[in-house]
Amino acid sequence: MNGFTLTPVEKKPLSFALPVIGAAGGVAGLFVGTAHGSGLMGVIAGAVLLMALGFVALRVLGLGMEKATRWGIIALFVAAGVLLAGLPGFILGGLFGWFFSWFIFWIGEGRYRASLPPYLTGGQVLWHYAFWILCGAIFVFLITPILVVIPLSFNAQNFFTFTPEMLRFDPAGYSLKHYRDFFTSSGWQQALRNSLAIAPLATLLSVSFGTLAAIGLSSEHVPFRRAIMAILISPMIVPLIISAAGMYFFYSRIGLQGTYFGVVLAHAALGIPFVIITVTATLVGFDRSLTRAAANMGADPVTTFFRVQMPLILPGVISGGLFAFITSFDEVVVVLFVGSANQQTLPWRMFTGLREQISPTILAVATILVVISIALLTTLELLRRRSERLRGMSPG
Repeated sequence: MNGFTLTPVEKKPLSFALPVIGAAGGVAGLFVGTAHGSGLMGVIAGAVLLMALGFVALRVLGLGMEKATRWGIIALFVAAGVLLAGLPGFILGGLFGWFFSWFIFWIGEGRYRASLPPYLTGGQVLWHYAFWILCGAIFVFLITPILVVIPLSFNAQNFFTFTPEMLRFDPAGYSLKHYRDFFTSSGWQQALRNSLAIAPLATLLSVSFGTLAAIGLSSEHVPFRRAIMAILISPMIVPLIISAAGMYFFYSRIGLQGTYFGVVLAHAALGIPFVIITVTATLVGFDRSLTRAAANMGADPVTTFFRVQMPLILPGVISGGLFAFITSFDEVVVVLFVGSANQQTLPWRMFTGLREQISPTILAVATILVVISIALLTTLELLRRRSERLRGMSPG
């Protein structure tokens, strides 16, 4: 299916397997040692422990006892975790044990090459897995702040740090009090209502103008369309503080500064580039003979757009609209310049809460926004797949 045949993998010598296993153990030991005050000792202990486990598993016990060996490694890590950190250590030890019990045999038995073409050189195999490790490290770097905020939002105390009760997984250390504060506070609820009043209208304007612009710029006979496209998507490129300052001076001259409609227009200007890009990408696979056929059948341009074009480019339109909505709902810099106290949105309230009074309710609001963003991004992924299916069905 992939153009090559899987061949039996070759067991790797200990001179190769043990250093790789030890390096992985050193990385894990770095985190454990840092948590206990000595990262260097953690690296050394982790590397030595994993190399010893690798030697015992691969040479003393061997492949015939793999299942029992893997369970033994898991039990060893669980026991070490309980001794070092109690219940949290039990969970982390189980996860580390499961991973390393698989990793030792994956490296030592050469299974890492089983899914790769047999003609790849050692350097190419190294680059293949180095690339995946780099991608994973970037993902961890980006996702870690979110993973920290979410459990902190359930803190029973008014702290921005993990309490000893939370670290012990004591139920007394967790509470929904910050979520109750958000849903019962008049200030937070007013900010939420402002965001829900601004973001949908800004999204509607962004989708309307952005879709029309994308359709117009997709026609090759439009003069200077590349320059126009660059101007329309410039709000994505220009630093936001510059756009906000420019909007402030312009809106103050025409009387829109500090008004609801001014904030909506500002957010619409920020969302239009996302709609243009997504709709333009969808139009790449659009079969223009369909619009010509509709015109030959007597349909006017408006009917052709809503009955022929829109159903096919709808995934791109909705995707751009979701991006525009997220941009408006999460934006804080422009609304600080263009809006007034009456248009205080949810991100604005969070910003002032961090600057003027440290309120843990911000963590609960941040968690709610993360959940909303995940739901919207999941919808975007489903729409992207649907758009790819539609482009595959259209004639070439």
